[in-house]
Amino acid sequence: MPAEYTVLILLLSAYALVIFLGGLFILDAQRRRLLQNRIQRLGARVAGTVQNASGNIHQTSSYTHRHLRHAIGAALAFISSHKLHVLAACTILLIPVGIVLLLQPSSLLQGYDDLPQTADPVILALLRGEQLAPPPPMPPEAFITAEVEAVRKNLAGASREWMILDADFRQRLLTVFHLMAQKGYPMALLEGYRSPERQAYLAGLGPQVTNAGAYQSFHQFGLAADCAFVRNGKLVISEKDPWAMQGYRLYGELAESVGLVWGGSWKMMDFGHVELRRPGTITRPGKNKLPN
Repeated sequence: MPAEYTVLILLLSAYALVIFLGGLFILDAQRRRLLQNRIQRLGARVAGTVQNASGNIHQTSSYTHRHLRHAIGAALAFISSHKLHVLAACTILLIPVGIVLLLQPSSLLQGYDDLPQTADPVILALLRGEQLAPPPPMPPEAFITAEVEAVRKNLAGASREWMILDADFRQRLLTVFHLMAQKGYPMALLEGYRSPERQAYLAGLGPQVTNAGAYQSFHQFGLAADCAFVRNGKLVISEKDPWAMQGYRLYGELAESVGLVWGGSWKMMDFGHVELRRPGTITRPGKNKLPN
């Protein structure tokens, strides 16, 4: 059981006991006066013990221990004589605990219960911390220049809306973007969510574009993205650029450290592609031998 649920159960149990005892003494004047007298007597005994402490430490310790045992015994005897009251109060007030335990699976944020096993405290802090903001969008014309078209065609109709992406995947990818920017490699999203119609269209262009049909790509579920670097305000995609190739290697390492699959590790490499392979999302996934 997670530690937070253990603490919650202990707190609710203490709450139940306090409510029961408080209600019992508020409603019963005789018991209230009895408790007040006992507290006064105990206070007097403790005061006497403190005054005599300088005279005989051993005697004081024995005296305190004896009276402490007496107080504990009295408390246990009181609870034992009111078993039904205690049991009823605890049963009623611990009902929320049962509700919390029953709803435990749904109380977890989807995807965050399987954070990657990384030893990097910075990465874990980013994944568990505040939601990171996407980088400022680049102008549409930046995605259709001759340099970009030479490497990646058909970006004019691509979606670059960050908020359409799966929340877990978005946070992991933004964590990578944040770390890459710190290392001198600012990045931009080329394409995130991809509709089934666009996926079918790209598949129809041939295997040099993609071999994944509609609903065979994690793009359709907001769990994949194609990204590139930004240098001097322009997109840099080609791995023939030594600076970009070094960046792709770093990008792949960071992507895998946050639990993403990097396209650069495939047989037919797609260096800018990353995806979060959530089990059961694609019933008949593509082989991912080509960029998708």
